[in-house]
Formats: sequence, structure tokens, C-alpha cells
Amino acid sequence: MENNKISVGLDIGTTKIVAMIGRKNEYGKAEILGIGKSKSLGVHRGVVNNITQTIQSIQQAVQEAEAEAGLKIEDVTVGIAGQHIRSLQHSDYITRANSEVVIDEEDIDLLINQVHKLVMLPGEEIIHVLPQEYKIDGQAEIKEPIGMYGGRLEANFHVVVGQVSSIRNIGRCVKSSGLELEGITLEPLASANAVLSQEEKEAGVALIDIGGGTTDLAVFKDGIIRHTAVIPFGGNVVTEDIKEGCSIIEKQAELLKIKFGSAWPGENKDNEIVSIPGLRGREPKEITLKNLSKIIHARVVEIVEQVYVEIKNYGHEEQKKKLIAGIVLTGGGSQLKHLKQLVEYITGMDTRIGYPNEHLAGDSDDDIASPLFATAVGLVMDGLKRQERKCAEKEVEQMVETNSEENVSHEEDIIQQPKKDRKSFLDKLTERVKDFLDNAE
Repeated sequence: MENNKISVGLDIGTTKIVAMIGRKNEYGKAEILGIGKSKSLGVHRGVVNNITQTIQSIQQAVQEAEAEAGLKIEDVTVGIAGQHIRSLQHSDYITRANSEVVIDEEDIDLLINQVHKLVMLPGEEIIHVLPQEYKIDGQAEIKEPIGMYGGRLEANFHVVVGQVSSIRNIGRCVKSSGLELEGITLEPLASANAVLSQEEKEAGVALIDIGGGTTDLAVFKDGIIRHTAVIPFGGNVVTEDIKEGCSIIEKQAELLKIKFGSAWPGENKDNEIVSIPGLRGREPKEITLKNLSKIIHARVVEIVEQVYVEIKNYGHEEQKKKLIAGIVLTGGGSQLKHLKQLVEYITGMDTRIGYPNEHLAGDSDDDIASPLFATAVGLVMDGLKRQERKCAEKEVEQMVETNSEENVSHEEDIIQQPKKDRKSFLDKLTERVKDFLDNAE
């Protein structure tokens, strides 16, 4: 089997690290060949804070995935999230020298590169520049400007910004684990690709990915990403609260949350009690389920309200920006009982739990289609897309070469050319991180 048809997603989370190996099957769906999972020790709120431990966890997850798939992993697509990610809206324009020539890729690149010159806070770097809609000579709401005439090309951009050092640290961990960085993707985007359908993105939807250390939000409308945010709270703070509130150890708190936890306190009767074994020689503790869900409820409400503030920041109350498909919850934290009802109650929006089976092969394991693995599945798909782009570019290059050998009219070269110049910013970022790591050694 050719190795270049395989893609590997590496989700470096706060609670777990997942390595997932996938390839496209004949129906164009992603088929997962192997999956490895390890406890993540060196990550806090989505940011690496202990490189050695993170490397060990990555290697463990990778080895597990390799063993299951019977393949050796070389390149990985990594997700970045973490509390340092923020996003802003920005509009920019270029005045074209010759308005008698149609707008092409180069004009758009010029415009996008201009956005990259935005002055950021020290230590920040632009991760994604996502064009929203274009305006040509004052004519608004243009989705695809290529091939149109015009002198002034404007666009609104959604710009995602993150800390350089955090991105480099992730690069460092991947490289020191003996892997190559194939690409970097924003985690909310990866999860969205795995969980949302095209119809939902068109109708307007907010994806909330509740992880261990962070909660990621991505808002789509008219098929375009409109807003992203990372909130530095996730399932771990809920566990922390249970631990403090019930005076028990973390392991027990986590188990309680998973087995008996509910986001809705009205559910439990007063007399439902769980008994927890005490530490060495101490009496067991009795905890009422009502109290447990009160503790969980308080914290979850806080997380959901913060996310809701971000959805309001996007402006979902305007008729044009209405999110018709409501909210989709995914990530490990979305498996909490009655969370869907709570989110509907707080936001008044339709809510469903998102499983990453949107683009998975039909015979995939149920385990893989769990919300826990949404980001990993999304990263695998992202890697597969990248490879397709590379293959297409190679073909174009070969065509251009054969064309110029046969001395075909210059016209065709020009048509073929732009395709290979166009690099998404993330590819450039990946290259920069790679260069930096190579030079740093």
C-alpha cells in the first residue's frame, strides 16, 4: 500500500493525546486504519507546559496507532488550540493597476498577504486568514471574485491569531517525537469538518467542542466560518470542582462525573447516594447525586454562558446572521448527561450532539465515531485534503513541463501557472515552524 495515500492526525489535548491513521476509500470517505490514545501529562489548557512529558505521550499514542495499523508513521497533521488563540474581523482592499484584466488568484494573494502585515501584539502570529466575502468597486456580497472585472477589490477577513511560542513548542514536541510536521490546523476548524454537514454550515451553526482543558467555538453561516473562539475551561474544571466540593481524589471525581454526573440538578431524588471508598483505613464517603449534579451544573452553566457571549459577539441576533441549525456539541465534555437540554435552556437554540461520522467510511468502529475523537478525525481529513492538493499541484507541474517542452502556445502556461503558486497560509506557517526548528537545533 502506498504510504503517500495515508494521513495521520495528531490531537494534542489537555487530557489525552490521540494519533489516528486514515486513508480515503473508493467512495471518498475517510477510513480509519489505526488509532492510539495516551494520557496527556504535559499540556495545560491546550498549551504545552512540559515538553518531555508531552513527547512521551505523543510517542506512546503513535506507537499504539502504528501497531494497530501495521504501518510506520512519518508525517502528522497537528491541531492547535489553547487559551492564547483569539480572532478578529478585519477588512482590507487593493487597487488594481489594470482594471481591464480579470481578477485572478494573484490579486487575492496580494490582498491576503496584505492582511498578514497587520500589526499584532508582541509574540503573536496570524494563524489563519479566512476571507468572508468580497466587494468589487463597491458591489457587495461577492463570494467568488476570480474571473470578474474591477479596479478596487475589497474583502472582509476573519483573522485567527495565536502565540508564536506555543505553536513552536508544539512543533518542537512533534519533531522530537521523531515525526515530521505535515500541517497545522486550528482545532475548532478540524472538529467542524468532522462533525458538521455542508447544509448546517450554510444554514448557520455554532459548533461547541468541549475538551478537557478548553472549549472551542466555531460559527458558520452561508458556508463560511464567521467566528472562532477558545475558552480556557473544559471538563477538567468540572472534575476539579467535584474533587474540591466532595473532598475526594481526582480519579474518583472523574469517575463520579462520567458515571453519575448530570448537568441538570432537578433529575435526582434526594435519597440517591453514592458511597466512595475512603483513603487507606478511612471511612467511606457518602455523596448525594443531587449535590453532585448541583456542583456540575454550576460550572457547566458558567462555561456555556461564556460560549454564548461569543455567539452573541458574532451577532446571531441579526436576521441575516441567524443560526438556523442552532448548536452542535462535540468533544469528550459533550457526553455529560442532560447537557443538551441545559444548552437549549440557556441559549434558546436547537442543540444536537455531534458525532464525527459525517465523512467516515460506513463500516467504521463505533468507538471512533465518538465525540471524543471529533478533532482527530478532522485532522486526518485535513491531512487527506492536503495530499490531494499536493497531487493536483504535481500533475499541473508535469502538464506545464510537457507543454513547454512541446512548445505549446504561451497562453496555456499562464492558465496552468497560478494553481501551483497558491499556498494556504497554514502551509506557510508550517514551513516557518519547520525552518525555525531546523535552525534552532
